[in-house]
This record gives sequence, structure tokens and C-alpha cells, in this order.
Amino acid sequence: MRKLIYYIAVTVDGFIADPDGRTDFFLAEGDHMAWIVEHYPETIPGHFRGPLGLSDTPPRAFDTVLLGRATHQIAVDEGLASGYPHLRQYVVTHRPDDLPAEEGLSASDEDPVTMARRLKAEDSPLDIWLCGGGALAAELVDEIDEFRLKVNPVVLGDGIPLVAGPAGSGGRAGDVDARGDVRALPLVQRMRREFGSGVSYVEYTRS
Repeated sequence: MRKLIYYIAVTVDGFIADPDGRTDFFLAEGDHMAWIVEHYPETIPGHFRGPLGLSDTPPRAFDTVLLGRATHQIAVDEGLASGYPHLRQYVVTHRPDDLPAEEGLSASDEDPVTMARRLKAEDSPLDIWLCGGGALAAELVDEIDEFRLKVNPVVLGDGIPLVAGPAGSGGRAGDVDARGDVRALPLVQRMRREFGSGVSYVEYTRS
């Protein structure tokens, strides 16, 4: 069975975007970018792949991307049908008919846990990229096999968390039990790489 991997940029204090959904404070230049392009070329948005010479570069980690409506909407607001037309794209939304159609893009109000389990059961040598956002990550936290984080040297103080509530009833991370205690999800650090830009790449697996 293949893995669902939450690969995303995050601030030092755990936010993936500011309160308005902006992410332009993440570092787009530096030695970490060459490493990302080498190891995760498929995570470069489609409209940037040509200028970077990646048009014919095959995926190395993911062949499928799973994302929430707000994350997908960033590309739509730029006049694009989608951000990652070179991948199979699955958008979780309550209004699938509102989105531009594109080959390889599926917009659905299917239960995200059911969707993730179905995709993980597919026969493929490549994994599934959970692209965001925080609310979708909260719904899927028990299905996430790895967290691969690009930790940027930025502190926001407020914004959209890496895993955002509200907590559900399925025993997920962030849920509150009968005693009022928040359930933690223990992880094991598998690797860490530091870059001169100040960005750290960190991989965590479930303990």
C-alpha cells in the first residue's frame, strides 16, 4: 500500500499560511530550492515547470495530489484550471461544480478519509501528496503516514495551522477526551537537512 505524505512549507511556529491564506513570506530563493527541484520536481506548479526546464521531468515521489478547496483556489484565482496538471489531482470540496474542468482533475465532496484510503490502495510505486490545507489535514491526520516539512525561518504568531481544527469524533490528533485532555500524535524524526538559506527539511513518521 502506498503512503499519504503531508509535504508542505511551514513556519517555525507551525503555520502554513497567514490568516488570509497568504504564503508569500516563505523563501522562494536559496540553496533549498535546488534540492527541492531535484528531489520533488512534481511539486513545482505547472506554470513554472517550463521556465525551470522541468516540462519533461518525471515525478520522483508523487503521482497524485490531494488538496482542499482553498488550496486549489489559489491556482484558480490566478486564471488557471489547476496548479498541478502534470499530476492526478483530487480536490475535496462541497461545491465541485463551481470549479473549472480539466483532464486528470477530480473535484468531489466524497468523504476525504474514504478517498484517501481508496487512493492508498492503488497499485503504484509513487505516493500521494497531501498538499493542504490545515483543515483537510485535520480530517486526514489518522491517514497521514509521513510529515515532510520545509520549515522556514519565519514566525507569524497567527494563521492557518499545519493541522487545523475543529476536532472530530474519530480519535484524531487535537481531539479532546472525556477528561478535557488534547490527544497528541507522537512522531519519530527520520531525517533532517539544514540549508544555508535557513530552511530546514524535516521528515517525521508515525511512531
